[in-house]
Amino acid sequence: MSRPVGFSDPALPLFEPDKAISRAAPEDRGQPSYIRDHRKRLRERFLAGGANALPDYEMLELVLFRAIPRRDVKPLARQLLDQFGDFNGVVSAAPERLISIDGVGSAVVAELKIVEAAAHRLARARVMRRQVISSWSTLLDYCRTAMAHRETEQFRVFFLDTKNVLIADEEQARGTVDHVPVYPREVVKRALELNASALILVHNHPSGDPTPSESDITMTQRVEAAAGTMGIRLHDHVIVGQTCNLSFRADGYI
Repeated sequence: MSRPVGFSDPALPLFEPDKAISRAAPEDRGQPSYIRDHRKRLRERFLAGGANALPDYEMLELVLFRAIPRRDVKPLARQLLDQFGDFNGVVSAAPERLISIDGVGSAVVAELKIVEAAAHRLARARVMRRQVISSWSTLLDYCRTAMAHRETEQFRVFFLDTKNVLIADEEQARGTVDHVPVYPREVVKRALELNASALILVHNHPSGDPTPSESDITMTQRVEAAAGTMGIRLHDHVIVGQTCNLSFRADGYI
């Protein structure tokens, strides 16, 4: 057998894309030949080169194949990208906004949300039970994956043990496009329940601008004061924007 093309993980079975996909996938049967051949070629390119070999609209086509088995999905992929900006924006879009797009039904929404959930789980697995300070960039990547494209504010707390290992990641509240209610007493109460020694606060700004508001600054100070009385340290408060983040610690707010 020739050397495997594409993924190099030795745990994966050896295969050659042309042979592995020589027969139509079950969801592709009964299609016009031009659609079937296009899907076959696209899958082969993905297996050979991975995600970097495909632009956003073709990656989106791969996701849509299962939801829409007998129709050319390229126009819908481009329409979704026009509406939501990029691949991440599409898979992160709220179901009610997705369903408003002509051609998007519950099957399409389900496939997109499965991809989103899988991305979140993979990113979360890279930071849970890890020493946070030494994997700060990985933690920020997870925050962006989970929150950067949300259309309303979400407030999360990372709880750390005495060695700054992440022991819990919990959503504390959801809000509107520009406000999320946060109760310092509840944050500290949960930290005590988990026997946490330190906290990192995280929330997103759907506007895309991570600059903290006065209420963000005041809330952070109140959480820091409440936690401090119980011997719990606030390491940082990170605001996630669509293209960048802001660290309260790095920018001198705490």
